[in-house]
Amino acid sequence: MLKQKAQVIARIVFGVDLALTSLAFFAAFFIRDRILPVVDPVHFPTGLFPLQEYLKIYPLVLIIWSALLFSYNSYHSHRTVLLTREALTTIRVVVVGNVLLATLAYLLPLRQLSRAWFILFAVLGMVLLVAEKVFVRVLARWVRSKGLNYRTVLIVGTGRRATDIAHMILGHKYWGYKILGFVSDGHRLSNGWARYRVYGNVPELKRVLERQEIGEPIDEIVFAVTRKKLDEMKQIFLMCEELGIRTRVAMNFFNNRVARLEIEELEGIPFLTFTTTPSNETQLAIKRALDVAVSLLLLALAFPVIAVAVLAIKVTSPGSVLFKQKRIGLNGRMFTLYKFRTMIEDAHARREEVAHLNQMNGPAFKAKVDPRVTPVGRWLRKFSLDELPQLWNVLKGDMSLVGPRPPIPEEVASYHRWHRRRLSMKPGLTCLWQINGRNTIQDFDHWMELDLQYIDNWSPALDLKILLRTIPAVLSGKGAS
Repeated sequence: MLKQKAQVIARIVFGVDLALTSLAFFAAFFIRDRILPVVDPVHFPTGLFPLQEYLKIYPLVLIIWSALLFSYNSYHSHRTVLLTREALTTIRVVVVGNVLLATLAYLLPLRQLSRAWFILFAVLGMVLLVAEKVFVRVLARWVRSKGLNYRTVLIVGTGRRATDIAHMILGHKYWGYKILGFVSDGHRLSNGWARYRVYGNVPELKRVLERQEIGEPIDEIVFAVTRKKLDEMKQIFLMCEELGIRTRVAMNFFNNRVARLEIEELEGIPFLTFTTTPSNETQLAIKRALDVAVSLLLLALAFPVIAVAVLAIKVTSPGSVLFKQKRIGLNGRMFTLYKFRTMIEDAHARREEVAHLNQMNGPAFKAKVDPRVTPVGRWLRKFSLDELPQLWNVLKGDMSLVGPRPPIPEEVASYHRWHRRRLSMKPGLTCLWQINGRNTIQDFDHWMELDLQYIDNWSPALDLKILLRTIPAVLSGKGAS
């Protein structure tokens, strides 16, 4: 029943979100078409194209915003989520949505759409959606302050783990939880909790539930006991299932520092999963779709540059136009990476001759002045044009637009154990290392830390931020070698 209620509320909020997005869509058109030409005729001398032109992308708005809102888990219970975090998530949805919308409008093409309208739509969308989230939070807190819409919790356990959970609940009253008391697991309840009743010990919990001795409805039971104690509670879990009482188990048994804990189910078998990489399938699908769409667009736009590069390489130095090299990809998978050849033909065989020029203090080789690089190759490297063929690797699925750079097998063989975690995400054309100085970063461990920082904080919004910052980094040629 509670789950069905939550689903109904989620559907209502989703409908309101789309209604507010639609309001922002049409309000932005009205402001730009009717108000701005009157208020500021110098900068906005005319109105917009007919509304029918904008209605062509209205279905795209509804589709994109729906996908993003669900991919960012906007309709899960937010009792335990900070308002600032929910607001930032909403802003990310609007920003990413507008970028996708602008990209699609350019490709369709619908280039007559006003840039001012896009800005107004984004700002109005942010304001309306964030205001809605604030209003819902304020309303929910007011309702709970009146003793309504709260959930009762019985904590099984009296040790440190149990009191830590109780402290957390009491420190977040707006979550709307009320602690009924504790059930002893053999530990003595610490001082400061005397106001809460202890309803016997674990073996007596079955009787307490059967006879309803607590005197109040129990919405949830939180088990905060040791792993050994959990083995003794099979019958209690089954009884809670029969009674329809939601049970939670505190799983902080392991002192994992980075990995996130997730519960999964395969053919009815529950699995406890520890993962250090992104696992939101919707967001990863969006990332892959962007990889394909942007790669195709860049290949089409860069075709004249590719043609010139091929001709320049062929005319100025003997050898193949493309450089092919085995690289290590996702979780150690080996693939063939493609680049425009920027060095003399036997460059790899002569690596030992230039080993003393290496400026990187780890297994990677980076030299600012490498005599093996051809004049054309130096120009291609300066603006990262030698990496254009890697868009084919992206289309094949070996790489992504954004991700840690793919290393060669010799580098991986010299990795420390913690370095290898950078292989847990698909390699990319650009990442935090590229936008933070590229080859000016000479500390290998710092480079690895930037890659891990990307993995630990990944989101579609972070990919978009890196892509946008890569443009000036590439055009400036800063840090290239």
